[in-house]
Amino acid sequence: MTGKRKDAATLPGGEEPDAGPEPRKAGDRLSRGRLIVALDALLSKRNVTLAARDLGLQTSALSRLLAQMREELGDPLFIRSGRGLVPTPFAESLRPRVQALSREIDALFGPAAEGAPVDETFDPRWNVPTGIDAPPLQVRPAGLLEGQPSPAQIDAKLERIGPDAPAQDRLARHIGVLGIAGGGHGRPLTAEEAEEAMTIILAGEADPVQIGALLGMMRMRGSTAPELAGMVRAMRAHVAAGLGRTIQADVDWPCFTSPNYHNPPWFFHAARLVSQAGHRVLLHGSTGCSAASGRYEFIAPTVGIPVCTNAREIAAGLAEHRIAYAPLAALSPQIYRLIGLHRLTQTRSAVFEAVHLLKPAKAKTSLLGAAKPTYRELHRDAARILGWKHMAVLGSVRDVAQFTPFRPTSIHRLVHGEAEDLVLPACMAEPPPTPRPRGTSLEYWQGVWTGAVRDARAERIIVGTAAFALFALPGATGPDFADALRLAEQLWKARLGQAAMAVRIPS
Repeated sequence: MTGKRKDAATLPGGEEPDAGPEPRKAGDRLSRGRLIVALDALLSKRNVTLAARDLGLQTSALSRLLAQMREELGDPLFIRSGRGLVPTPFAESLRPRVQALSREIDALFGPAAEGAPVDETFDPRWNVPTGIDAPPLQVRPAGLLEGQPSPAQIDAKLERIGPDAPAQDRLARHIGVLGIAGGGHGRPLTAEEAEEAMTIILAGEADPVQIGALLGMMRMRGSTAPELAGMVRAMRAHVAAGLGRTIQADVDWPCFTSPNYHNPPWFFHAARLVSQAGHRVLLHGSTGCSAASGRYEFIAPTVGIPVCTNAREIAAGLAEHRIAYAPLAALSPQIYRLIGLHRLTQTRSAVFEAVHLLKPAKAKTSLLGAAKPTYRELHRDAARILGWKHMAVLGSVRDVAQFTPFRPTSIHRLVHGEAEDLVLPACMAEPPPTPRPRGTSLEYWQGVWTGAVRDARAERIIVGTAAFALFALPGATGPDFADALRLAEQLWKARLGQAAMAVRIPS
């Protein structure tokens, strides 16, 4: 951001300069008045759409005003988070002045401005202010309890906690930054601060109260891309300590779903198609920490996908089958238990978002799904901070990369490190539901792959999901999604002619 604040110049003697050098000065003042009102609305609503509605503007018009503000003031002003816009410390410092100016504008054009009452007893000859310089009224800071430190004192205390301090003190500093620093408003953590905080937690050096406070504050404020990136760095380093950094894959496919999600995981079949095309696919994830936590560990072997719990098994699975599934509980029991805190809090913490970016192996691309629109760009922004070159976030009904070809679908990609947004139209009308034959859901899920069960809807989801994976994989297909869809169709038709993996149902 290169914009700088400019002060009006004056000539010797206090005279105003000629209007010639600044022909747009009056226009600038008019424009800045609009900016102040817009900034006040954004600080209040922390959401561009809601603020635009409050101002009677189109969302695109307010977005342009925000871009102009950033240029004028030389500061980003707001950082996107999972729960809206988070003001930067500079924007927070402007809040009192902006609110005061906005109130003055409202007051100026309010009912009182139509005609102020005239005091006929006022005589300017002797009604003059005193010339005695009286100091301001002395008061104690409002709202402070006896002995309670001021925000400035708390800020100073936090700053004294250095990098060599005990782990709990350093984590306390990051909690304080989130909730106390800056006169009570706090600020998001930097990537480095978030990385240190998560490193302390994963090392088992955090007090449980601290873990709850940190994740709770991040939940209330909304995690930012730098915070997610810092957490992911710590999580990946934690996993690499046991797994190493030598495992090579082509497709990283996180599959973290709720135990309450009971739809068949058709994306497993799509991953098999991608692997049969010669690409190495590493699936990793969990289905929570409840009685259903081993769901994917159970179903993967039934279709010949090895379940791998260490680096040697993952490397062997990718070499032999070109596909493997790694449970999160094996990759990192500590991260797995952090996700399990959901049972105590009934809220999703930032760990739920960061774990999708875990990428335990070196992979050419990563496939993510995000149900909430705000998280789609948030994940991509975090991936850019992490230096990823290729990834794709699919607008999905669940937080897993499973394509639905019956409705328009958004894709937020990184292509050679550059952001790219696509909206794919619906590929076809949704086929009618297929009546379920007798048998278990597992047998039905397997039967769609083997052809024993014909389900046009399920087949289209599998083919579309495989096409999405191939489309996101650099060099796998042509530049258009239609190219990937044609290849996925061919793979589906030829799937049973491949060197088939044994299909079995555990007893």
